[in-house]
Amino acid sequence: MSAPFRFGVNMITSGSRAEWTEKCRRAEDLGYDVIGIADHLGVPAPFPSMLVAADATERVRLNTFVLNTPFYNPVLLARDVATVDLLSGGRVELGLGAGYVKAEFEAAGMPFPGPRRRVEQVAEAASTLRRLYADPEYQPRPAQAGGPSLLIAGWGDRLLRVAAEHADVVALTGGTAADSGHITVAGPEATAQRVEYVRGLLGDRADQVEFNLLLQGVASAAERPEILERFATHLPDGAADNLEDIPVVLLGSPGQMADQLRERRKRYGISYFTVLEPNLEKFAPVIEQLR
Repeated sequence: MSAPFRFGVNMITSGSRAEWTEKCRRAEDLGYDVIGIADHLGVPAPFPSMLVAADATERVRLNTFVLNTPFYNPVLLARDVATVDLLSGGRVELGLGAGYVKAEFEAAGMPFPGPRRRVEQVAEAASTLRRLYADPEYQPRPAQAGGPSLLIAGWGDRLLRVAAEHADVVALTGGTAADSGHITVAGPEATAQRVEYVRGLLGDRADQVEFNLLLQGVASAAERPEILERFATHLPDGAADNLEDIPVVLLGSPGQMADQLRERRKRYGISYFTVLEPNLEKFAPVIEQLR
């Protein structure tokens, strides 16, 4: 039996408090299940944004999509996460990533660890959070027993191994990222291989873990040339003629997009899809189709 769909929107701008609260309320009204906040320099900080979003909404869950984990001390992170979970009434979903933009580390005056070390830092953070929240004496106590659900985003073998061990949600980034921040998106075969790799690691947890995919492009058929131009440097060889097959891209009418997501859920077992903020309104009719 297929898992039920969940839909998130990843926010990257806030403006004034009034603008931010209105946008969060709009996302909830449109049927989104999760409001995510990105973690990059130059955009609003995740945790204050989540608290304001919690105050403005009633139902949606709130996540960090995803934290640049090497920026954070795990013990201090556990305190901040527990506080936000407590004050939001248990609506936090914590997303962790390894960070991939070297320039952000340089701007923060921090060394940029190699990929192996960054993955180790994600594992250390996940283990620390689980350990602290399992302690009945830990304070502040998160509202959710055992702490918020944990989403870990990745694509490479090492990070997906960490996700398979610790995550409640495995978020597939949909492609490989260079230290410059440039992403090359994956085709259907590579995506299927990544899902099967994780499932092979999950063992008895396979039916308990949710899969997420970040949709990078949502466009009507008329906007196909625009999407193709925008993704030209990010596509694998030979993919331009089959843009509709790229898992992180949706093309067509709302009904066609809904069919594409049903097919992706059937093929890959992915039931949790996140769109970027510019597609907040455009994706809403797809949610309505799939409800």
